[in-house]
Amino acid sequence: MSLTTHDATATMTVQLRYFAAAAEAAGAPSEEVTLPVGATAKDLLQAIGAERPELRRVLDISSLLVDGVVREDRSLPLQTAGTPTALRVDVLPPFAGG
Repeated sequence: MSLTTHDATATMTVQLRYFAAAAEAAGAPSEEVTLPVGATAKDLLQAIGAERPELRRVLDISSLLVDGVVREDRSLPLQTAGTPTALRVDVLPPFAGG
């Protein structure tokens, strides 16, 4: 049996893409964020919304796609074993119309 140690300095890069009201609140269609490996979607949203209250409000009601997959449980790590250290997260606010 071997023990795996967690490197506290390891990071991952998250390429955020904002759509509709999220892009407006962020002031840009995208941005890149560096987080520690093991960070959750909740950690990501807290990091990007900490200084921007309007963006935080939109983030709270938005859906997230992590590398194209809906992420409903924001307490799970963004990365899973074997995933790359660069991820794409799409922030999709509720859309009106049909």
